[in-house]
Amino acid sequence: MKFATVRYEDNEILVAVLDQGKLLDLNGAADGPFGSMLALIDAGDAGLDLARRTIADREEGAIISASDVTWLAPLPRPRQMRDCLAFEEHLINSFAQAEKMTGRKMEIPQVWYDQPIYYKANRFSVIGHGHDVRWPAYSNHMDYELELAIIIGKDGTDIKAADGSAHIWGYTIFNDMSARDAQMKELAAQLGPAKGKDFDTGNILGPVIVTADEVPVDARGHISLEMEVRVNGERRGGGNASTMHHTFGDILAHISASETIHAGEVIGSGTVGTGCGLEIGRQLSDGDTIELEIEKIGILRNTIRKVPA
Repeated sequence: MKFATVRYEDNEILVAVLDQGKLLDLNGAADGPFGSMLALIDAGDAGLDLARRTIADREEGAIISASDVTWLAPLPRPRQMRDCLAFEEHLINSFAQAEKMTGRKMEIPQVWYDQPIYYKANRFSVIGHGHDVRWPAYSNHMDYELELAIIIGKDGTDIKAADGSAHIWGYTIFNDMSARDAQMKELAAQLGPAKGKDFDTGNILGPVIVTADEVPVDARGHISLEMEVRVNGERRGGGNASTMHHTFGDILAHISASETIHAGEVIGSGTVGTGCGLEIGRQLSDGDTIELEIEKIGILRNTIRKVPA
């Protein structure tokens, strides 16, 4: 199933199921845990079963055209957001470009190969499909990042990598917007990221969450999903999620070591190789429209705009 959070007519926020360009309003179709996406996630398998029955018993009045809604992030206020760095090609390409920009020699440290690396992102700055990204006033170099993200569906501590899939409720697209000039300054201090990542509208999720049962995971824990980024209709790069050096099982095992992860958390994969402008020496301009597409999930589209002082 594909779940979305949308606004329709009287500013009502709906949890809906997307099917063939139509949205089924779960709020109005049945009683149940459909007041928010977090409530649905918290309901676990029982909530998904009720959603399936609601879809089967759909009423015509509960059907909305996808073109008539305002899309919100499918999980507008995650309980926690973390972002990883799991694609080696992205690091190789980015470090080569960063050396040109900073003059500092950069090599992938051994610790990156030994364990997943992540930071905690700003869960209050999340927007969704179709919304404008506000260019932060302190930056002259903005960039997009094409990532796959998981939504946690079950709490867990000290999770084994082999059991990681049982804690994944679904998948969505994550555009981790970056102020590259601020980020390059911060890297020298070896703490962060901070203002290179942390600004309003900087975390974009959507357009939907695809439930985990629709995304096969192989015996090694890898997911094969094609990923592509376009700017103003021009293909800029992409790859496949299967090239993650650390699987989501590995990531969950590392993050949950002596720490509880909670249902409703979002964890990003990091950027797929050639999935950002930095890797190919390209920058964004005011008014550029960014499209991130991942197989089975859809297209996440946003425009970046400078706001007058």
